[in-house]
Amino acid sequence: MFFLSTALVTLATLRAVYGTPMPRATCSNGKTVANAQCCQWFPVLEDILPNMFDNECGDDAHGALRLSFHDAIGFSPSGGGGGADGSIIVFQDQELQFPANAGLDDPIDTEVPFIKAHNVTPGDFIQFAAAVSLSLCPGAPNVGFVMGRPMPKAPAPAPDGLVPEPFDSVPKILARMKDAGGFTPTDVVALLASHSVAGADTVDPTIPGTPFDSTPSVFDTQVFIEVQLRGTQFPGPQPGQGEVMSAVAGEMRLQSDHLLARDTATNCAWQSFAGNLGGMQTAFASAFRRMSMIGHNPSSLIDCSEVIPDAPPLPANAGAHLPAGQNQGDIEQACATKAFPTFTAQPGPATTVPAIPQS
Repeated sequence: MFFLSTALVTLATLRAVYGTPMPRATCSNGKTVANAQCCQWFPVLEDILPNMFDNECGDDAHGALRLSFHDAIGFSPSGGGGGADGSIIVFQDQELQFPANAGLDDPIDTEVPFIKAHNVTPGDFIQFAAAVSLSLCPGAPNVGFVMGRPMPKAPAPAPDGLVPEPFDSVPKILARMKDAGGFTPTDVVALLASHSVAGADTVDPTIPGTPFDSTPSVFDTQVFIEVQLRGTQFPGPQPGQGEVMSAVAGEMRLQSDHLLARDTATNCAWQSFAGNLGGMQTAFASAFRRMSMIGHNPSSLIDCSEVIPDAPPLPANAGAHLPAGQNQGDIEQACATKAFPTFTAQPGPATTVPAIPQS
């Protein structure tokens, strides 16, 4: 297993060592980059923004983000798998049979034509597309991008059982994430910030595109607030496996999120991100970048983060809040060392969250 904390050599480091800046390469679009190999990603960016994502933080962006996690976390030093290597595409006939990967055929079908058109490896494209998808979600941090992942090696795709399920216990999830990439409990909670811009398609297949919080088109801290509210209802006629009651109509709460928000190993970390956009952005970006390099030696990869655009900031009216119809008494306090932050409820009738439009 490679230690993902190994630092990539940066331009600043080279300046410190050699005293002069390294020459920058100029790409065909006039942009300059530290490494000429990064130029190949500008045409990919210009293609996928309108033609894959429709320039919006929508269903395809959410699917790209989920695919990046499921591909990368398929790694164990003892159990096999190549990590962020694109095996979920190359060996999709096998890996899409794993229950945890249900529903990923759609983002794979979306991404494969772009991989072929631009002649890049699936491992690189999956992580590039995820980083670009975040750039379309207001409030999201820039997670950067590194290239150089080789094709996954046959005949060993990631084995089944490496992707955490929403019905798994907290100890099982934390052990799996530590094994996959040395992730701490706080890292695990930080990665779940991705649920701020996500929805469920397969937990209850009768209601595809059910959001995990009330603002699925922006990367904010609402998921860390709303999962802490007392659950009262299910969004569909019957709960799916790994689903518990949510507090807001039209919103799905995963059992794993619910438990992580209340377990003594993670509840204070969960609470720490409620209303703390800057802290959540920093923690998520760090954990996501390490996740994107699972299974690879970081020193063998090329940093092309300059290609990834920054996301727009959150709108001025998008501050942390309680959904309409809720109050502070609906918070289920779990962290024993600090009270849950106080938020004001939005005015008006109780919030109902519409489904995310499907592509």
